[in-house]
Amino acid sequence: MLKYLKKYWFFALLAPLFMTGEVMMDLIQPRLMSIIIDDGVLGLSNNNVGDLHLVITTGLKMIGFVLFGGFCGVMSGVFGNLCGQNYGNDVRKAAFGRIMSLSFEQTDSFTTGSLITRVTNDVTQLQNLVQQCIRNFVRTFMLFGGGIVSLLLLDMSFGTVVACALPLVILCAVYFLAKANPRFYILQEKLDRVNNVMQENVAGSRVVKAYVREDYEQSRFEKANNDLIGTQLDVLLLFSYMTPIMNIILNAAIAAVIKVGAIRVEAGAASPGNVMAAVTYISQILNAVMRMTMIFQTVSRGVASGKRLSQVRTCNKGRRRRQTLRLQG
Repeated sequence: MLKYLKKYWFFALLAPLFMTGEVMMDLIQPRLMSIIIDDGVLGLSNNNVGDLHLVITTGLKMIGFVLFGGFCGVMSGVFGNLCGQNYGNDVRKAAFGRIMSLSFEQTDSFTTGSLITRVTNDVTQLQNLVQQCIRNFVRTFMLFGGGIVSLLLLDMSFGTVVACALPLVILCAVYFLAKANPRFYILQEKLDRVNNVMQENVAGSRVVKAYVREDYEQSRFEKANNDLIGTQLDVLLLFSYMTPIMNIILNAAIAAVIKVGAIRVEAGAASPGNVMAAVTYISQILNAVMRMTMIFQTVSRGVASGKRLSQVRTCNKGRRRRQTLRLQG
């Protein structure tokens, strides 16, 4: 499937570059806020005398960085959407072309509803995967790595909090992803069933009415739909358990940073501005890990959909290979 992305390499390159600019602006903000608190308000570097001029100039810098970061974010979204939408368009047309060349036997082996799902929903999942990889994936990992570096540059003692909280967050994320990943492929199969029942009833509506089979077909559709809803609820409930657990760890880590920071400030080893910046950085780090789980969820669904689309492609190639062998024979 990567071959369809090559013609949009320029968009795929610009989207993460602009996202890098946005993330850099996000990482600079806590440091500037620390300067405002320590030097502008408390005046720690000027015999405890505040400096209003420093507050104004630093605040204007922050506004400028926010505007530049917003511009980078908008441009990253524009190029990311251009890349993802065009990629999805090409994959969808290629998949439809493959389906049109399938034999009746191959079409029946997939079922019409499954082929509809593969051309629509599965292509959408691949499209979302591309957009996540060139935008959110870059943002998340840069916030994660940049937040850790920025936090350690403030004070190495804050690294202890990260070292304690991070394994818990990663363990929680791995557990829920391992539970959810096998269900995504099942979810697509349930959607196949719903589309298949719907297509059969639309195509054979006259036959259904002629033989008075409305009640039977309605119960068949209801069963397929209930199976789909049940699988979706299983996945959503699983991830609904993850969010509060992650928030508990996040809030506990923030409380630990405040406690460690209070001890360091009292000992004169850290400043209040550094503590506030550390709280922001720890929030960025752990929130990045939480967003990683959502990204890996999209990756899992995209991989499952990619495999399903590859089955259509390889099936068609197998047919052509057999035709070639028969002609040679």
